[in-house]
Amino acid sequence: MKTISVMTADEAAGLVKDGDTLVICGCENVLTPDALLGALGRRHDETGAPKRLTEIHPIIVGMGAGRGLENLARPGMVACAIGSGYSFLKESRYTSLLNANAFEAHCLPMGTVFQMLRGIAAKQEKTVTDVGLDTFVDPDLGGGRMNAAAKEPIVRKEMADGKARLVYDNPRIDIAFLRGTSADEFGNISLEDEPVSLGIRTMAMAAKNSGGKVIVQVRRLVKGGSLHPRMVEIPGIFVDAVVVAPEQSVSGGALNPALTGEVRIPYQGQSRVEPGPSRIIASRAAQEIRDGEVVNLGVGMPIEIPRILNERGESGGTTFFPEHGSIGGVPGDRAIFGTNVNPDAIIDSTNVFDFFLGGGLDITFLGFGQLDAQGNVNVSRFNGIVPGCGGFVDITHQTKRVVFCGSFNAGGVDIRWQDGRLVVASEGRFSKLIPAVEQVTFNAASARRKGQQVLYVTERAVFSLQENGLRLDEVAPGIDVKSQILDLVPFAIEVSPALKPMDARHFGDQ
Repeated sequence: MKTISVMTADEAAGLVKDGDTLVICGCENVLTPDALLGALGRRHDETGAPKRLTEIHPIIVGMGAGRGLENLARPGMVACAIGSGYSFLKESRYTSLLNANAFEAHCLPMGTVFQMLRGIAAKQEKTVTDVGLDTFVDPDLGGGRMNAAAKEPIVRKEMADGKARLVYDNPRIDIAFLRGTSADEFGNISLEDEPVSLGIRTMAMAAKNSGGKVIVQVRRLVKGGSLHPRMVEIPGIFVDAVVVAPEQSVSGGALNPALTGEVRIPYQGQSRVEPGPSRIIASRAAQEIRDGEVVNLGVGMPIEIPRILNERGESGGTTFFPEHGSIGGVPGDRAIFGTNVNPDAIIDSTNVFDFFLGGGLDITFLGFGQLDAQGNVNVSRFNGIVPGCGGFVDITHQTKRVVFCGSFNAGGVDIRWQDGRLVVASEGRFSKLIPAVEQVTFNAASARRKGQQVLYVTERAVFSLQENGLRLDEVAPGIDVKSQILDLVPFAIEVSPALKPMDARHFGDQ
């Protein structure tokens, strides 16, 4: 094999030309090629180039000042952005430019972005899927356009064999900015210090077979032939250049060896879930898990569920399976979402979605930003933030049982457990139950057609999806159904004739 080119991050940034299409790996601050992206931002500050880029990111890349996509937050640098999400943070320069229509922004389900990249690698002209029908990525409901600058959707709806499908034209990739741990002299890339792989091999092949260049940021360079073939995530034949960044952050910090599978640590070291709405909601949601099930957890309140089960010694036969590829163990903290402590196996994100879309999950627990009268859920755009859908649309596509977890309202809510009763000392300023959601990330009518079972768990009530919308099935002890639930919801809700109290054990540690 030929020796790989080793260059600085600034030299790599110089390879990106005006108008190029750039694909970027990473999940929030895991596997993010910040040295490459930082150099690209500096180059634009100094020279005004590159400009008019199209950037594609399967997952949110970087969270916080100077991380990930924030390095591209320069007016004129990006013309078009395509990804499954943008940022959960209100203080995001990139989101501010998106909201100001400085570039056109499009949102696709995460699995669809990976499917598209696989298609590009195989030189297929189109990506065809039924994932996202009847949601905000459907052209009839906005086509995934996240701002006014995106005048036309990049998706269209076509009929085949009497069934609707969503169709995307596959672009070519000019540059891939990727990250690994080690590179040998032949460009073979390993990920021994990374907890997940996030489709980087697929991105490399997509760029290579488009005639583009693949640049990989790594922590160290090692002797050619010293990497075990089973450890090579990206073969050197797919790589054009390597950038060595010794200061590259370690995903998960002190937990890293337990995330990568190098060591296993006792669960007892995990902190308890603090009292409050999140604890109540996670505790009630955990009640839905049956022994031996394969379980997916979304970002936010659901990631507290394993800690609740661990406290109670009830996590026995449950296998936790996030969309980023860790299987088994216990999901990591919010800052390293998508990783598992003590995983039994780690597979690539592209394979994960093959399994999820086939209905392989038993149950998923997801958050909700808004919930409406029909039972539709919005997590993709609300209150000025643009988190996008991530894997949410893919996960809910065929999963048999779906449990949404969220507080009844938000913004200053104060609840207390006193004398066996839940006391609402003050209500939140913002209602999360509204007549119609801003964007439909989960379509309730579609779920009913598929026969999915859907629950909505809050700290004071549990609702289920019925033919005509929401039904109130459980209420927290001490909560008045009329004044503290029905009167606060701006639409009619059916009350179950078998209405029952939520189990008091969900409140006992308050």
